Amino acid sequence: MNKFAARTLTAVAIACTAVAVQAAEGPWGMRVRAVNIDSANKDSTGLGLTINNKVIPEVDFSYYFSPNLAAELILTYPQKHTLSSNGTEIGTLKHLPPTLSLQYHFAPNDAFRPYIGAGINYTIFSNVEFAPAVDAALSPSVKHTSLGLSFQIGFDYELSKNLYLNVDLKKAQIGTKVYSKGTEVGTFKVDPLLIGVGLGFRF
Repeated sequence: MNKFAARTLTAVAIACTAVAVQAAEGPWGMRVRAVNIDSANKDSTGLGLTINNKVIPEVDFSYYFSPNLAAELILTYPQKHTLSSNGTEIGTLKHLPPTLSLQYHFAPNDAFRPYIGAGINYTIFSNVEFAPAVDAALSPSVKHTSLGLSFQIGFDYELSKNLYLNVDLKKAQIGTKVYSKGTEVGTFKVDPLLIGVGLGFRF
């Protein structure tokens, strides 16, 4: 019985220590990443529409409901892209793609902390400008909002207390309808693969 009690007390002490460490981290997290946008460029208009790939800054905020379950809101500022048709530049546009995800963290008390997540992406297209010749010939326009799903996989690796290296891979559904002289002529799906590397903080 003494051995059983000692073992029980030891197990309780270890569990309490783990909870205390987790509590010391706090329920809030923030990550700062450099993200490479690799666009799928799926176009059904017949115009061969594409936007350029680029690296952008990104910041996200997380709230941990429990050690394993967290919500993440991803933010950046409107990103400018070159819009091309069959390799020829025809205009520019900006897009703002905030994404809200629910994540599951598999090993929240280990140094290596993998996670998966899924959520909703809401993208706003703005400052859509076409070359004068294109504008005169086609009077093109696009739908200015996009709502789609997003999926992610990644990990945090503890560098020191409350400081983590983060690697994140995300796929988002982003697309818009394309119009010419007010008539819909097809869809343009960006559907980017987002590869991010950065630092995470808990507080």
